[in-house]
This record gives sequence, structure tokens and C-alpha cells, in this order.
Amino acid sequence: MIRQSGMRWDSDLRGGPAPAVPGLTGGKARWAHSWSGLAAYHRAGTDPEDVMTDHTARLGLPVILPSQAQKHVTHNEALQMLDTIAQLVLTRVNSETPPEQPASGEIHALGPAPTGAWAGHSGSLAQWDGAGWIFIVPAEGWRAWDLTAGAPVVFRGGAWGAMPLDLDNLPGVGVGAAADAANRLAVSSDAVLLSHAGGGHQLKINKAGAGETGSLLYQSNWTGHAEMGLTGDNDFHLKVSPDGMTWSEALRADRESGALSVLSGLRIGEELAYHRGNVTGAVSQAGGMPTGAVIQRSETADGSFVRFADGTQICTVILDGATGGSASTAIDSPSGALYTSPGYLTWTYPAAFVGTANQDVNVHGDIRRGEALAAGITIYTCGTAAVNFVPWSSEILSEDDKKRFVLTAVGRWF
Repeated sequence: MIRQSGMRWDSDLRGGPAPAVPGLTGGKARWAHSWSGLAAYHRAGTDPEDVMTDHTARLGLPVILPSQAQKHVTHNEALQMLDTIAQLVLTRVNSETPPEQPASGEIHALGPAPTGAWAGHSGSLAQWDGAGWIFIVPAEGWRAWDLTAGAPVVFRGGAWGAMPLDLDNLPGVGVGAAADAANRLAVSSDAVLLSHAGGGHQLKINKAGAGETGSLLYQSNWTGHAEMGLTGDNDFHLKVSPDGMTWSEALRADRESGALSVLSGLRIGEELAYHRGNVTGAVSQAGGMPTGAVIQRSETADGSFVRFADGTQICTVILDGATGGSASTAIDSPSGALYTSPGYLTWTYPAAFVGTANQDVNVHGDIRRGEALAAGITIYTCGTAAVNFVPWSSEILSEDDKKRFVLTAVGRWF
């Protein structure tokens, strides 16, 4: 049997020499084993003598010599070392206290101050083989799987630490998702946090040229409904879509002037805001509330009209005689001290009014010769679509007298 007695190694293995103690000198790995419950070997540099130096160069496995007795001992020791370090799985890293009931094959990476049966083996690997602890000093670069952390570790600089990862030039990264050729970074998560390392933080989206797209696309069930960024040029755009196919540009900021364009209408409190671009146009209403422009001005063959968003309408006309020609209506019929036309004249409004005839439409006018006031008119009947009037004058105006009838009607269009 093998036992340690003071600083001398003894053997009673049927008169043969003490079995070789495999290991490495010069700081390389040595191992120790409570062989059949007996005392353990120690690491290189602590043994009373280096009883054997024949070992493999990299892992320090013991080599069987041609004339060696008890060859099976050396062979079994090499197998035991391989069982420890091959496919290395660590129950715990930086362990200090041996477990009370270790499982067979359980391996611990010892910390700087191990106690109990591990005392004196700081930094070593300790494996329980069912009868005792086997100790192996790991070499630089050994790798293992840390069961506690659920992650790979590597032995560097005399300690076990996280495996360094080279994350440069990766073909793709998927976090809870699968990356592909188009989406080389894919993240499936309730949230993504991008925080500062100094005082601030910037997220950069770069595109190759002005005609390309650099944007953020917002989707619902994989259909795009909003996009903002540099789309097709270097202005800032904000677009929306009902179906991901048809897009409307809501906002644009000019890259040079900074001018902001609201392209699809600006609403304040759910109501359309008025500006230089929509003050004039077609007025409209719904339930008495304006829904179109503020002012509408139009012309027809019967004159011109202006409508306001509040419902006011003003119609005007300038008639050169009754038929639009010059001096075609005579004002020569005596009427008291005045003269009138032989009958009434009719003006059809360029836009109809609403309300009650003779009550809700106010018509007035005069007759001019050149720019001078020559006479006036008297309303005969006033309707919502036309007005009948009689021109009058204090003197006779023949058909040859050039004169203009200037009329204005005021009422409401709703």
C-alpha cells in the first residue's frame, strides 16, 4: 500500500517499488489521489522527491515505462486524469469548502483559500472519485462548463473567468429570435435598453446616399403603418399608411432651411387648423360647423360671389345695360319727378341664397355713368335665386347713354 510517512514514501505492494507519481515539474499540472482511502499525493515542488518525470508534454499524463512494475497503476491514473479534464464540467467555481456528500465525478474549481480536505490546493481542480479527492492544477487556456452559472469559463491568469467572446464581424445575432440575411440583428423582447456610457447616447442610422432610405418603420402584426427618417432624399419625412402599401406624407422638415411642412392637414383639438394654404378655397359645412376653407370666391356669367365659413354670402354684378351691352336700356318713363325704365329688369344671382325671399336677402345698387353716380334702383321683387329691380333717374337716360348697373346682394348660403 502507498502511504506518506513524514517526508518518505513507503510501499508494501508485494515488494515492488512505489508506483510512479505522474505530474509535471516547473509549475505544470500534478495530481493527487486518496488511493483506496490512503493518503494523497501532492503537487510538484511539495513532494520529497520527484519520483517520475516521464509524462505527456501537454496534459501531463503518466507514461508507462518498459521495465515498470504495476503498469496498471500508471494506466489507471492516466485514465483518471482524463476522466477529470476531458469534457470538463465544474459543479462550482471558486469553491472553498468540500461538500459533505459529494457525488461521484463531481468537480470543483477551488478558490484561493480552500479548507478541510482541500486545504493547500488553492487554484486546483478537485474531483471526487467515490473514495477521495483527486487534485489537478489546471493550465492556462483550459476550458470548462460552469454548471452553476450555466456558461463556459476559461482558466486565464491563474483564475477561472467568463469565456471571452469575439463579437466582431459576426454574420448575424439573434436575441430570442433568428437573424437572417436581411435582418442581421434580430431581437425578440418586451423592451430594449440602450444606455449611456458617459454623459449621453446616440443611435445612428446611416444610408449610402441621398436617394436611399434610412428610417424607422413601425409595424403592427408585421404590416408597416408609420415611417420616419430620410426616405428618398435628405429631408426628414414622417409617413403613415393604413395597409403598408399606400402611404401619405404627414410631415416634412427641409434639410437646409428647417422649414416644417404639414402636408395632409393640421388639426388642433380634432379640428382643422387654418393657414395660408387653406384660408381660401371651397367652403362647406356639416351641422352648421365649417368643414372647408374660410373664404370662397368664384365667378360665373351672372357675376361673382364670396362665401364665408360662417354662412355669409355676398353676390355682386356690373351690368352694362339689361343685356350686358352698352346703353341698351332707356330710363325715360316718367314716374313723378323721376324717370324709370319701361319695365323691371332681372338679375339672377351667381350663387343662390337660403332663407325667405324679401326677408333674408338684401339687395342694393346704383347706376353709374363713367365713375359718377347717375341714378339708383328700386327693388321690385327679391328672391333667393334672382332679384327684379327698376332703375330710376332724375333725368332721361336714353339707350345711347353709356351706363352701368352695379348691384350687390347679401345673405346666407347656409
